[in-house]
Amino acid sequence: MGGNLSGVFGVVSLLAALGAALFAVVRLRARRGIATATQRATYEVLHTAGLAAEPLRAGLSVANAAKAVRHLRALVGAAGLALTDRESLLALDGRGGHHHAQLVAAARRAVATGRSTVLGEPELHCDRVDCPVRGAVVAPLTGADGRRVGVLVAVADGQPEPGLVQATLETAHWAGNQLALAELDSSRERLARAEVRALRAQISPHFIYNALTAIGSFVRTDPDRARELILEFAEFTRYSFRAHGEFTTLAEELRSIDRYLTIERARFGDRLQVRLQIAPEVLPVTLPFLCLQPLVENAVRHGLSRKPGTGMVSIEARDAGTECHITVEDDGVGMDPSTLTAGIAELAGAAGEPGDAALAGVGDDPGQHVGLSNVDERLRSVFGDGFGLVVETGLGSGTKVSMRVPKFHPGVRAGS
Repeated sequence: MGGNLSGVFGVVSLLAALGAALFAVVRLRARRGIATATQRATYEVLHTAGLAAEPLRAGLSVANAAKAVRHLRALVGAAGLALTDRESLLALDGRGGHHHAQLVAAARRAVATGRSTVLGEPELHCDRVDCPVRGAVVAPLTGADGRRVGVLVAVADGQPEPGLVQATLETAHWAGNQLALAELDSSRERLARAEVRALRAQISPHFIYNALTAIGSFVRTDPDRARELILEFAEFTRYSFRAHGEFTTLAEELRSIDRYLTIERARFGDRLQVRLQIAPEVLPVTLPFLCLQPLVENAVRHGLSRKPGTGMVSIEARDAGTECHITVEDDGVGMDPSTLTAGIAELAGAAGEPGDAALAGVGDDPGQHVGLSNVDERLRSVFGDGFGLVVETGLGSGTKVSMRVPKFHPGVRAGS
């Protein structure tokens, strides 16, 4: 009997100890999670807004609207919430599904007029006796250029109260900003792709014609050399016209430039000399696709082709801490610095941006530096205004073009 009692007391003691430990853990967690009601409310709003922002920043589509509408409804605090484009309902969460036609008609009116409205029972009347929907707040969504791209409709049980109206209007304004950012991101991506296509088009007419002419000159006199040049030309064009990726590595860009120079040396012979000085540690650095090739092409085509006798193109890439510094220099004919400065000032005035030492499509030949201007703009758009091209030149003194590339930059990686 005594043994049984001692066993019972042991179990009771164990349970008491466990209870005390559990209580201590709960108290400890409570201390760590202390927050005021305002802080908790702020966290909930920001967290929910973040969940809604991600799909909205991807653009206004059926799939993205379906992902965002539930979180938008939580922000507004409505019985139901619909998200439309200019013509049709994309997604609805909560009540109001059988008012589909009335909500779409109200959304179209909001798109046409640009005005927010509060709907009452006449506009949302239905024959279902169990339907609690009696009102809605309709607020247009404005995109990047001020164009109305869609509508947010908050459905209410009964007449919408002032708090719901204000929450809907503010949420619509915030959602419109997210869609505007999505449009700007899409526009920037399209611009980047267009610039790459422009670079490819700029390379094609001049280089391809000259390359084929050079190859043709060896077909009978040196078939092996002609075959080698054809293979180099094929690899060069394959790289230049590849379908994917706005970024590449310095190693890949230099490999393509080597093929380009092999073909150009076939044209110029001993007149074209090349000097490379590349630090091995910067070869993996990522940079915009085809941003180095136009510098080399301009050095050969505009700097050396007009110079009698031998000309030198020097390509240097060195390690500079968190950056890679790249220069392309030729000892060709150069240009008048005043012409360069005047051209920069004219283009900077047209663009509304400061024209520091960046080359932006200037020179005696109107089309001479189209590719360099494109490179300058792409470097600035990717890395910031401090990373444009810098040019040093003078008549009869050649031209030196320099660029700085961060070794690491958010969102920039080869193949992306």
